[in-house]
Amino acid sequence: MTSFRLTIDGDVFRDTKGREVTLHGINVAGDAKYPAKPDLPSNIKEGFFDGDSVSFVGRPFSVDEADTHFARLKRWGYNTIRYIFTWEAIEHKAPGRYDEDWVQHTIQILRLAKSYDFYIFMDPHQDVWSRFTGGSGAPMWTLYACGLKPETFAATEAAFVQNTYPDPAEFPKMIWSTNYTRLACQFIFTLFFAGRDFAPKAIIDGKNIQDYLQGHFIAACEHLARRIHEAGDLENGVVIGWESINEPNRGLIGWPDLTMIPGEQKLQKGTSPTAWQAILTGSGRACEIATWDFGGMGPYKSGTALVDPKGETVWLPRDHDDSHYGWKRDADWKLGECLWAQHGIWDPSSDTLLKKDFFSMHPVTKKKLDYEHFTNTYFMDFYRKYKDAIRNVHKDCIMFCQPPVLEIPPSLKGTKDDDPLMVYAPHYYDGVTLMTKTWNRLWNVDVFGLLRGRYLSPAFAVKVGETAIRNCFRDQLSAIRAEGVQYMGNHPCVLTEIGIPYDMNEKHAYKTGDYTSQSLAMDANHFAIEGSGMNGFTLWVYMALNNHQWGDLWNGEDLSIYSRDDRPLPLSPDEASPSVLNPPPPSYTKSESSVSLSVSPSNLKDNLATPSISSETPTTGTDLSNHPGFRAAEAYVRPTPIATVGRVRSYGFDLRNCTFNLALDAPDAAREEAPTEIFLPEFHFPRENTHVEVSGGKWTISVEGEDGGHAGLIQKLRWWHGAGEQQMRIKGMMRRQGVALGKEEEEGYLEQCRQSRCSVM
Repeated sequence: MTSFRLTIDGDVFRDTKGREVTLHGINVAGDAKYPAKPDLPSNIKEGFFDGDSVSFVGRPFSVDEADTHFARLKRWGYNTIRYIFTWEAIEHKAPGRYDEDWVQHTIQILRLAKSYDFYIFMDPHQDVWSRFTGGSGAPMWTLYACGLKPETFAATEAAFVQNTYPDPAEFPKMIWSTNYTRLACQFIFTLFFAGRDFAPKAIIDGKNIQDYLQGHFIAACEHLARRIHEAGDLENGVVIGWESINEPNRGLIGWPDLTMIPGEQKLQKGTSPTAWQAILTGSGRACEIATWDFGGMGPYKSGTALVDPKGETVWLPRDHDDSHYGWKRDADWKLGECLWAQHGIWDPSSDTLLKKDFFSMHPVTKKKLDYEHFTNTYFMDFYRKYKDAIRNVHKDCIMFCQPPVLEIPPSLKGTKDDDPLMVYAPHYYDGVTLMTKTWNRLWNVDVFGLLRGRYLSPAFAVKVGETAIRNCFRDQLSAIRAEGVQYMGNHPCVLTEIGIPYDMNEKHAYKTGDYTSQSLAMDANHFAIEGSGMNGFTLWVYMALNNHQWGDLWNGEDLSIYSRDDRPLPLSPDEASPSVLNPPPPSYTKSESSVSLSVSPSNLKDNLATPSISSETPTTGTDLSNHPGFRAAEAYVRPTPIATVGRVRSYGFDLRNCTFNLALDAPDAAREEAPTEIFLPEFHFPRENTHVEVSGGKWTISVEGEDGGHAGLIQKLRWWHGAGEQQMRIKGMMRRQGVALGKEEEEGYLEQCRQSRCSVM
């Protein structure tokens, strides 16, 4: 075990030289969500239900390809990786049977990452529980352990799964996320977090299903941690910490009324059953269910639809053979029947709901339950067990605590859980852009403010104009960070997911090479992060296999900053060959959008009504790869503090004016061997066209990796300044956003790089 490269000092990270470290990171990689053998992205049907025989060896990418990906990310300025893996990758075969080949592959990849000096924390990823419930994460056997039959989820609409959709290419946009409020996820997450309280009859191998599932999940993660520990050269040197389970969900815990959609359920799309309707359709009954779509002002009811499973149910049949996985189910847990009926919630003989408020209070204490109570009890009970298991192996590692998304964090401040080595790890997405797949420069919504009841009416949460939208994003992230301090105590805050969809405006960028909308959206997100006071972020996401046709190869999402069908940003003289892209790029201020940029009282209402998400996939041309661009890289390849002497007071990059500002407060002058360091991308700051102003001290700009080292060409600015408050302003080369360089401009840039290989002092 090597010594710690990164430690926590109150609410900041410090390196071994005592400098503040800003985590400038990326999620690597979304490819880890699905198997490599067979190759089963979510648009493939064949072999989908053979969940025991898969292999994730080769995810997130092969050992042979690792250097290519890591070097690319390092050149783009990233110093941190949130390393995605799934429970399924470790334990897909059967309970307690670990895939050691995958474990060793993971260790090989981590060892290669070490030479690039990344800070890595491990992310046990899940989305809506499992691939078999429309997401990623848990092995298939967990569904059978819960008494579910995943082959019937399509007929019962217990989950929308792209792999089993009639035509995966027509899978409705973002409908996968509604699986959290459909039967399969509601049922499993309730059992995972609170099976002992709400399903005491669910006993398997002598344990309640809650303890059985949590025990296997935690043991699998602990097993991986132990193998990393045994590798001898990865702990602390590259793997600096572990995150808790991705995006935990309460299931039905605290559900006030099974016959109603809770007021806090903001996302509705497609059929939107109540929990009671989901139980009925899951048990083979036909129901008329409301349908919803997502419009400019959020979800709206669009009609109704008959969901008729024609007698199929989600429950395993009575004659199901449990011996396949080697467990023994208690006799009181009857297969072939709804588990909720077995606990007296409803009567299948008459389809009568008997206890519509069953999940609204603790079955024994009768204490009222809500999401905040769930987070402080059921989630924290799980988190403590997970933390103790990981730290039993990786002593004093940094724990990234991720409570339920956008919910109030757990009240840990001043308690025994107020861990000095804990990081608050929230998520945030611009929901309007994510759901509509359009960058609307005209208006957006303060979603976080709405959730916290800060507006008398939702209309007051609407922010009009691009400046107001950017400030709104920043203020939401600032409020999230402040809320973490209020409830969890004085800890670093790292946003472990934030990102934008690239397939905006019916894939307009893929047909034209114009990424203006993506660039504006990405820049707005980074502006928010930089202004929020957070200690860093890990952008969602890097995909090794992204392409223009299928995006991230997962549920129709397309958030990867890298695509095989786009061109890399020319960051060094040897990396790009000039080419001409047609048609000519639009003006700097143009953003491809269906909304007008001119607002008046007469058109305000129409402008607020952006196109809704249709359940139909738009028809697009076949020429999606004929106009590659730089994928808005100018917005995410941006300058950032790497290591700061003292404390960062503020920093930010003005993309339009290509200006970077940094303010810091240093208790002592920077030492010769430990100056303040800033990543300074050559694309924005070619040395012959960079102007630096400082409050005092000396600085130098140099390119590392000119000796052919692993990490490639990394341009850094080093600043030796005095004690006290210090400011720096760096002005680079202004460029148009979102469009590829023309031949003349690109060649001019490359020539500048060739002519400026010496350091500037």
